Amino acid sequence: MSMPFYVAPEQQMKDKADYARKGIARGRSAVVLQYEGGILMVADNMSRTLHKISELYDRIGFAAVGRYPEFENLRLMGVRFADVRGYQYDRRDVSGRQLANIYAQTLGTVFSESLKPWEVEIVVAEVGDAAADDEIYRITFDGSIVDERGFVAVGGSSESVAAALKERFVADAPLSAALNTATHALARENGSERELEAGNLEVAVLERAREHRKFRRIHGRRLTALLEEGRAGGRGGSGGAKGGGTAAKGSSDDASTGRDGTDEDQTDE
Repeated sequence: MSMPFYVAPEQQMKDKADYARKGIARGRSAVVLQYEGGILMVADNMSRTLHKISELYDRIGFAAVGRYPEFENLRLMGVRFADVRGYQYDRRDVSGRQLANIYAQTLGTVFSESLKPWEVEIVVAEVGDAAADDEIYRITFDGSIVDERGFVAVGGSSESVAAALKERFVADAPLSAALNTATHALARENGSERELEAGNLEVAVLERAREHRKFRRIHGRRLTALLEEGRAGGRGGSGGAKGGGTAAKGSSDDASTGRDGTDEDQTDE
């Protein structure tokens, strides 16, 4: 009688982690960072329909990288949980920390009990009434959860992207400058440098001053204008960026009231 093949638990966990990392590394990164008006979410994504960035609830956004079917299942689960809890209790009882904990528990269970781990890495962000109240959580494929401060990058090249973000990040930067910081970091993914245009980007904000639903997508002419303004401010140097702060803020306010950046309906598809 042959003996069953034995693999040490440590080796099983290592193999699963390596498998998940390789799968996530095949995709492009995404970044989430604070700016003067709330929280900015930017992903390198050429698809106009398969979103990496979405709304979970009134003040809560979702960003993910990896296998689309897997993180889309997580998004739908979060939307349903938030809708049910908000209906049963109060909309104020739904928080980003609750959703982050549920995602961490789900991914941790899948990682430890399933033969194949989910190849996903996600961010849950909640905008507060003030910048100090903003919350950004990073959840990895094995269920680990980290409370990030200021900014976070997820994806296969998250370390290099995060390093580029750290060089330029300013918590109270106007929207155009924050977007320029995000695109500058994403353009240096995998150690190479490339130019990111509006067609390559998926951009959304959790806007603090907005009533009720804070989530808003930015695309089309508004996105192009913000990219051009951010690049112009970046070429002007730090002094030019300071001097152009008022103009950048005005452009951001215009973008927030424009109808080109429409909301995504918060419904199950």
